[in-house]
Amino acid sequence: MSIADVKKATEKKMQKSLDALRVDLAKVRTGRAHIGLLDHVQVEYYGSMVPINTVANVTLIDARALGVQAWEKGMAAKVEKAIRDCDLGLNPSSQGDLIRVPMPALTEDRRRDLIKVVKAEAEGAKVAIRNLRRDAIATLKEMLKNKECSEDEEHRAQDDIQKLTDRHVAEIDQQLSHKETELMAI
Repeated sequence: MSIADVKKATEKKMQKSLDALRVDLAKVRTGRAHIGLLDHVQVEYYGSMVPINTVANVTLIDARALGVQAWEKGMAAKVEKAIRDCDLGLNPSSQGDLIRVPMPALTEDRRRDLIKVVKAEAEGAKVAIRNLRRDAIATLKEMLKNKECSEDEEHRAQDDIQKLTDRHVAEIDQQLSHKETELMAI
């Protein structure tokens, strides 16, 4: 393994951590409806749990409501129950074939609680990035110990990995501030 391989692998893993944070932040609702909100909802389908988008069509009715239409008639009740039981605090109502999912307005206290959740998610992502930096530096030191690279190369690579870490942490902070602004907007 070369120094370039270590840097490339570390950057790839850090990018995956950022992508995971982006997905987690998208799940935190802001009072506005978006179809990705129900992506993690699991519905029982013939004895196995599957994502909601495999058994129903999720659409945006308006800014404050989603529409969910099950592809099979018998699945509507199960889909409605799965949405009600998920951890998003939603209360769907059935209107014939269509299940309407209104987004309740967020109170000031609920907004503050959601900001705490978002900050915890961001801190978890920062910890993951720092752990990746630690692992990469340990790999570089091992390479130096095995005389696979010179001290100068190892030192330059450590600096590059630190810059990579700083860039990803700054992006996490940017995503966090964007989500906080989104949550506090009325």
